[in-house]
Amino acid sequence: MSKVLVTGGSGFIGSHAIVQLLAAGHQVRTTVRNLKREGEVRALLRQGGAEAGGRLSFVAADLTKDAGWAEAVAGCDYVLHVASPLPPAVPKHEDELIVPARDGALRVLRAARDAGVKRVVLTSSFAAIGYGHKEQSAPFDETKWTNPNGRDVAPYPKSKTLAERAAWNFMAKEGGGLELSVVNPVAVFGPVLGADYSSSILIVQRLMDGAIPGSPKLSFGIVDVRDVVDLHIRAMTHSAAKGERFLAVAGDFLWMVEIARILKSRMGSDARRVPARQLPNWLVRLASLRDPAIKVILPELGKQKNATNEKARRLLGWTPRSNEEALTATAESLVRLGLLKDSKGSAS
Repeated sequence: MSKVLVTGGSGFIGSHAIVQLLAAGHQVRTTVRNLKREGEVRALLRQGGAEAGGRLSFVAADLTKDAGWAEAVAGCDYVLHVASPLPPAVPKHEDELIVPARDGALRVLRAARDAGVKRVVLTSSFAAIGYGHKEQSAPFDETKWTNPNGRDVAPYPKSKTLAERAAWNFMAKEGGGLELSVVNPVAVFGPVLGADYSSSILIVQRLMDGAIPGSPKLSFGIVDVRDVVDLHIRAMTHSAAKGERFLAVAGDFLWMVEIARILKSRMGSDARRVPARQLPNWLVRLASLRDPAIKVILPELGKQKNATNEKARRLLGWTPRSNEEALTATAESLVRLGLLKDSKGSAS
């Protein structure tokens, strides 16, 4: 079995990656910004059913600093670079996202190259593929790149695009014997292991809590976190993944109101607060005048996109769960962990 570094082990994808790697028998090292979080990460792994034993170790490392990265990659065969900043609100300046995403990726690649790591699998995003374009009916594939200078491209898609571009440029000029594969997930759902989870989970949480009066006319792709990790692990070792990027998407993109309907049909009384109506665009724009966080979604209102997973299926034999399974698993875990209003009879 191999020794694998997972960056950002306290994160939603990172913790699930550790669970699957341990289950497969690998030795795992993970980075956290502060070693005081080790207990918290181990609790997440127990929730995921992982038996770490002595096969899991921790190193303190921060994407914005050089310290710790040489120690983190030492002796590792592979690196899953999962960690990346994704704040719930828009940063005051786009560089708050761009600089740590880009420079962090380069720190990890440089350290991995110097340590003789075989391959790095970088977690990028559909955000590096499907933004800044004219509307198109054809599904997006891995040949497309977000135009970071396109109209209304928000800081997060820009940061993911510039970070991935920088990674490929580094490989072309300075990569040496290191190999790189990239996974580009759409919005990641699936079972949460604790209260610290990705921003996409908030969509399901707020729908289930009745925290929003209806669904904005937003369309986005869905993928289960367990399938995202499965694709990372396939890309880690499969010869066909060398130098390739792979979209991680379960099926056709859904409108948010369709997500609400799935939750209502699958979750019974737990979904009693889920709003059934779609909000008109004018009302969402009006609400954005009072809530700056809503302004982020305005450029995407009414835009329908799609993406294909054909490449990952064909080259790596990847078979993801359905949209419905991913959304149901998300909601069930929020209920199970008491993270919804009145879950298990009490407020979260």
